[in-house]
Amino acid sequence: MRKRRCAGGLLGFVASLLVLAVLIAGCGRPSPGGQQGTGTQGGSQPSQSSDRTYRVAMIIAQGGLGDQSYNDLAYAGLQKAARDFQNVEVQTIESPDVVNQGEALLRQAAQSGYDLVLTLEYSHFDPLPRVARDFPDTKFAIVNVEVKEPNVNSILFEEHQGSFLAGALAALVTRDTSIPGINDKKVIGVIGGTKSPGIDKFLVGYEEGAHYIDPEVQVIATYSNNFGDPTLGRELALAQMEQGADIVYHVAGGTGAGVIAAAQERGVYAIGVDSDQDGMAPGHVLTSMLKRVDVAVYDVIKRLAEGTLEAGATLRYGLDVGAVGLSEMKYTRDKIPAEYLAKVEELKQKIISGEIVVTDVTR
Repeated sequence: MRKRRCAGGLLGFVASLLVLAVLIAGCGRPSPGGQQGTGTQGGSQPSQSSDRTYRVAMIIAQGGLGDQSYNDLAYAGLQKAARDFQNVEVQTIESPDVVNQGEALLRQAAQSGYDLVLTLEYSHFDPLPRVARDFPDTKFAIVNVEVKEPNVNSILFEEHQGSFLAGALAALVTRDTSIPGINDKKVIGVIGGTKSPGIDKFLVGYEEGAHYIDPEVQVIATYSNNFGDPTLGRELALAQMEQGADIVYHVAGGTGAGVIAAAQERGVYAIGVDSDQDGMAPGHVLTSMLKRVDVAVYDVIKRLAEGTLEAGATLRYGLDVGAVGLSEMKYTRDKIPAEYLAKVEELKQKIISGEIVVTDVTR
């Protein structure tokens, strides 16, 4: 069967009946935010287990497609898999209320006959076990949280490791007033989308990295409770900057665009997340903590297509496989002393070797 190389499903919602219908859209949707598939799979033609066609549905998380971050990067991995595997059809599912409609979304996708239903939405950890038990022949996968069911694959990242490196770099830079935009206060900030283990995993790693370098560095933490409001992100970032923060890390999806805008406005620095956001405000995004969800999405679909996806397995992606880490700092590398970059690389190797163990609040 010919593979569908597109996504962009829409959902109709009838409030009185709580009915959610997945409407299969036509092909040709461009990759949102200009994201491209950048997985590390190389140029060789992937092997496939049989002529069977596998249908994959991916539920988009809060913030939606176009966030230039988490959702867009996952979408890039989905599209790369669609191009590479002739026995895979893919479909995205979007909802204006993906949290409250979570159970209905999962059930509708399973009832529609998808072989794999992959959700990017963290809050779906609650309804997913109930739905998975009702559809034992359907494979499910969820990102950022572990759900222990025999037909659910949990996709976890070692974000705390990459965030540790981001915090260490921020602490090194915030002490150096010779760097443009850095004040004489040892204060950095971080803005999380919601207070939850999945977000706090970033925040705690960031703070540990900063305090590994200098215990006196103050880390201001704020939650936006929103993943799609750049105006709010800007306001929260400006408030932290008023308190002396000259570097603000965001872990808030589309809300983070406002954090980056505030950094550019004030002539200081933001730290991006998930995808390489350095180019959103060249010279004012110190680095981005890359969380290669595209690599993980591609890998899970690859395993499905090749018949090697182990039912119920928890799949972890960390520094050792390049699934998390810092961007190349294309626009700021010339501002950062070489010894700081060398220190960050040293810390990276110590984490990989196990010499440094970063706290994972989700375990």
